[in-house]
Amino acid sequence: MSVTKEIHDRLQAAFNPRELDVVDDSESHRGHAGYQEGGESHYNVLIRSVAFEGQSRIARHRAVHAALGDIVPRIHALALDIDV
Repeated sequence: MSVTKEIHDRLQAAFNPRELDVVDDSESHRGHAGYQEGGESHYNVLIRSVAFEGQSRIARHRAVHAALGDIVPRIHALALDIDV
């Protein structure tokens, strides 16, 4: 299973978001630190879920990182756009 699908599936299961977009942005980082041939090193994630209601920005990020678990150390960069 691709890392992109793993990220999507875990976030879907954890937060039941009304909007979820997981983009492998690795190719735009070619030649930069952490780039891996074949991608799956840099991600942009947009997620909207009522599960984040009342949480601070830090709490939201921690919740996403917790949901992703062992995926986080396997990638170089994870940009998060999180809202209710």
